[in-house]
Amino acid sequence: MRIPMSRSIALALIAASALPVAGCASRGKAKADIPYVARDVGTLYTAARKRLDMGQYKLAAALFDEVERQHPYSIWARRAQLMSSFSYYLAHDYTSSIQAAQRFLSVHPGNRDAPYAYYLIALGYYEQISDATRDQKITQQALDALGELMRRYPNSKYALDARLKVDLVRDHLGGKEMEIGRFYERRGQWLAASMRFRTVIDEYQTTTHAPEALMRLTECYLSLGVREEAEKSAAVLGANYPGTIWYARAFKLMQEHPVKPAAKKA
Repeated sequence: MRIPMSRSIALALIAASALPVAGCASRGKAKADIPYVARDVGTLYTAARKRLDMGQYKLAAALFDEVERQHPYSIWARRAQLMSSFSYYLAHDYTSSIQAAQRFLSVHPGNRDAPYAYYLIALGYYEQISDATRDQKITQQALDALGELMRRYPNSKYALDARLKVDLVRDHLGGKEMEIGRFYERRGQWLAASMRFRTVIDEYQTTTHAPEALMRLTECYLSLGVREEAEKSAAVLGANYPGTIWYARAFKLMQEHPVKPAAKKA
C-alpha cells in the first residue's frame, strides 16, 4: 500500500504559488506528438493552459515543452518549464515531472520559483512510494528530496507540507526494517533480526514502530541468551510505552524467563 498523498494540500499550495493554475478536470490521455509549427509564444502558452484546464495533462505538458523549444529565451519559457512539470505530475508521469523541474533548477537555480520546483521534485518521488514489502530506493529519494526542500527553504509555504510528509516517509522506512526483522526472526536468525530492530530504535525511534521493535528486541535477546540486554529493552519499553500490548508481551516474556540461580561452588 502506498503512503496516502495529501493531494488537497498539494494542489492548494500549487494554486497559491507564483504560477497559478486554473481548475483541473479528469486525467489526460497518453502524450501526443506535437509537430513543429512555428507559433508566437502567447498562442502556444494559451493553448497549453487551455489543455490543462480541460484535464488533458499530457498534451498540456507537451505544449508547454513546445513553448520552451520555440521560444527558449522568453520569460514564458521559464514559466512553461514549471507548468510542464506540474502537468506531468497531474498526469502521473512522475519521471517526466521530476526531469522538467530539475531542468528548471539547472537553468534558474536562484529564481523565486525554485522552492516550487523543489516541491514538485519531492512530490514526484513521494507519489511513487510503494508498500513496505518492496525495494525502498524511491522512498529514500523522496526523503532526500523533502529534506533538500526544507534545508534550502525552511520558511517557504511548501516546507510545512514537506515536514508532514517526512514523518510519513520515515514511518514507511521504519516499517521496511520491521518487515525484514520479522522475516529473520521467523527463521530463527536472532542476531540478524535484532540488528534490524536495533536500526528502528536508533534511526526511527519517533515512528509508530518503536514499541514493537523494543518488544522484538526483547524476544531476540532472550533467544540469544543475553538476558541483560533483554532487560534493558523491556525497561525502555515500559518507561516509554507502558500501556501498550507490546509492553504487556515483553513483561510476560521476562516472567517466563526468570533469572537462573547461580551455580554453587563445590
